[in-house]
Formats: sequence, C-alpha cells, structure tokens
Amino acid sequence: MRVTKKKKESISCRIQYFVPMSNKQRVIKDYNKLTPEMQEQIKLTYPEGFSEHLIYYTNKDGQLVSALPFETEDKYYLIKMTVEEAEAIIIEDDDYDDAGNLKTDILEAYEDKYPDIDSIGEDEEPSSSTDDSNIII
Repeated sequence: MRVTKKKKESISCRIQYFVPMSNKQRVIKDYNKLTPEMQEQIKLTYPEGFSEHLIYYTNKDGQLVSALPFETEDKYYLIKMTVEEAEAIIIEDDDYDDAGNLKTDILEAYEDKYPDIDSIGEDEEPSSSTDDSNIII
C-alpha cells in the first residue's frame, strides 16, 4: 500500500500486548523447535489456526515481536511467529483442512490424548497444560 499526501488510508488491526498475569516462568521458543507432543497440544488449544491469536511484545532489543501464547501449569510460553509464518504452518500441516481448521478425527484423537487441554475459539484466551523449557524472559 502506498500512502501519499493526497490520499491516506486508514489501517486498523488488533494488537494484543504480552502482559503475563502470573509469576510463572516465561519461555520463548520457535514452533519448529517444540516437541511433537507440545505441537499437538498447541494445535488442540488453537484448532482454528494461530494467526488470529498472536500477541505482540517488545523484546530486549526494543523490537516489536509477535508470538503465540501457550500457558502450562508452571510456564507461560511465547511461540515466536509472524502472521505469515502462522498461516504457513497451518497450510503445510496435514492435520488441518483446506479451511484452516483442525480435522475432526485429529481433534478427537488429541482430545483423547490430552483430556486436560481446552480448545479456544476466535474470541477466547489460551489455557492449557504441558511442560518444556528454553529461553527465559
């Protein structure tokens, strides 16, 4: 989009900033470095895709960074990804259908495997249970 002096367009987007609500250990990780089990739990938490649930925070270098929040019993994870990366993950993952939703048989299998994890919809906040570690912020 090109903005000129004669014509300015308004850009609106939803930005949610990272403000942890507890004293849990905070961990930043790349999606592709997660264990397969943790990826399954994240898919179960976000069955309709990741891009609509990204939050933004300022890193130690002062850069605005986007990430997918994922909370466990003892840790608060930020899974680093851009909107484009979030959408690409879903497109390339065979567990998701062409509409970007977790396939019903996969969803049911993950629900059986991880009964303590709740799925969230478009307007809900994340909540789940698992364990792993990496960078602490």
